[in-house]
Amino acid sequence: MEAVDHLQPQAFVAESVGGLLLKQNEKSLNKILEDFRALGYELNYHACRGEEYGVPQTRERVFIVGTRVDKPKFSPPQSVTADPITAQQATSDLEQHPQDREFSHIWILADVSGEQGNRQLLEDRPGYTIRAECHGNIQFHYILPRQISMREAARIQSFPDTFRFPCKIRETERQIGNAVPPVLAWHIAKAVEPLIERESVLQKLNSRRFSINIVRD
Repeated sequence: MEAVDHLQPQAFVAESVGGLLLKQNEKSLNKILEDFRALGYELNYHACRGEEYGVPQTRERVFIVGTRVDKPKFSPPQSVTADPITAQQATSDLEQHPQDREFSHIWILADVSGEQGNRQLLEDRPGYTIRAECHGNIQFHYILPRQISMREAARIQSFPDTFRFPCKIRETERQIGNAVPPVLAWHIAKAVEPLIERESVLQKLNSRRFSINIVRD
């Protein structure tokens, strides 16, 4: 709220868990909408399921998109597939790949436990929601006797292999689990793009760059 109030962008995107739309959270949702509207924005909120947008994961998230009242209204992107990418399709080439720390193909050594969870991926369906702490919702490989690796979790979140996580395993799992899946974010961004006056944005960027150059000179 404070960032939007301070920057007054042409549009903004906020994201939260699907539970925000549950009946018991209605008061919280209405408060969020009320506060954003008070800043002068038209709002659209909707739930997106990652597997319907090319993400190999059953991840539901709520997106709140606000546009200034003088801008066109936002329309959510249409789902792009009725045939989700499965866990096997997303990760099968890593089955025989040796552990590789630089590539983040490493995994936590954990046994199936009733306390930690024992969800095992199904090869013919998308992965379960990747969380920010694997010890709280362990996902085991669909065929191998181990937990999924950080690179496999990144694949299920739709990160490209070129995206590297130069940190330890706990930090990596938090980064992957807390992220908005890049492919889903791309679809949201493409739906927002037509609402933005790009020339105005570029003018501001160029003006700022020019000011920086003056200071440097």
